[in-house]
Amino acid sequence: MPVPKHILNQIKAIIPPLNGSLHKGQSGRVGVLGGALDYTGAPFFASISALRIGADLSHVICSPTAAGAIKSYSPDLIVHPILREDHTPDQLRPTLDSLLSRLHVLIVGPGLGREDYMINYAKLAVTIAKEQGMYVVLDADALWMVGQDLSLIRGYRRAVLTPNVMEFKRLSENVNIDPKIPPEERAMHVSRALGGVTVLQKGGSDIICTNTGEANKEQAQLNQISEGESTEERVVVDVPGGLKRCGGQGDILSGSVGTVMAWGKCFESGAFGDGSIPPSRIPLLAAVAGSMVTRTASRRAFNRHGRGVVTQDMIPEIGGAFAEIFGEGEKGWGASTSEGKL
Repeated sequence: MPVPKHILNQIKAIIPPLNGSLHKGQSGRVGVLGGALDYTGAPFFASISALRIGADLSHVICSPTAAGAIKSYSPDLIVHPILREDHTPDQLRPTLDSLLSRLHVLIVGPGLGREDYMINYAKLAVTIAKEQGMYVVLDADALWMVGQDLSLIRGYRRAVLTPNVMEFKRLSENVNIDPKIPPEERAMHVSRALGGVTVLQKGGSDIICTNTGEANKEQAQLNQISEGESTEERVVVDVPGGLKRCGGQGDILSGSVGTVMAWGKCFESGAFGDGSIPPSRIPLLAAVAGSMVTRTASRRAFNRHGRGVVTQDMIPEIGGAFAEIFGEGEKGWGASTSEGKL
């Protein structure tokens, strides 16, 4: 089942034009919060994917124990080793508040782990992001964190959750979804139970759902939407992916989804476009776009490397995947992928 044409057209509307009209930062400033002693690859994959799909700037907010390794992977990433185990969230708040105010989207979870100090910093970051009206992507251990405290994200419609099979099962149990509900319908129920958060359920086909109910006055203020606004929408992305799933592919997805959300924030602020796409649609559009690009990049990498494919093989395929879906013009990749631009 192809993605509906009107969805593709709306995604194209929030893609920054490559026509020389924008300055640095107006094609997205992305933040990834994660990276501790044992986990340095995941935040790298998420943040470098953001750049490779077209973000202008990509920041990694991590523990000092991870910073050296992440910096060594790429000089293009801006690394902030500020999540110190010997500090408290209260001490970090002014620094984190200032940093997040310069970003368009926050991706929480890649390489986060479950150590208490990292989880506490992640909770603080999500709280600040909500206060600032940022778009948010939650993946990996951030989904476990949400399961421990649903109020952290419930009702915040500017968020996308990207659970895999086991994470989705756990999340469904956290919000008491009836296991008798058909599997293809559960994401819609999870979204509604979480107050309209967009859910990208990863699987053989990715199921993307937003089910909000009508916004009351408080929800309208929190999400910067009209009182009474509601959405109930489900999109299935079944474009072919690779035949092998390797660790780290989900991080490329979160970086891709986050970048399109950052573009949506730039579109919302008037950096480009005509303002015709309401902010309430940005999470679903970003989830669909990120899913399509990631699955296509996975297929292209698998076709080259077969059984031995690893996540690093997907990164050079992002540009070709984007061009395959959105073309090579001003609103596409902007250059011929046959010339080796990656």
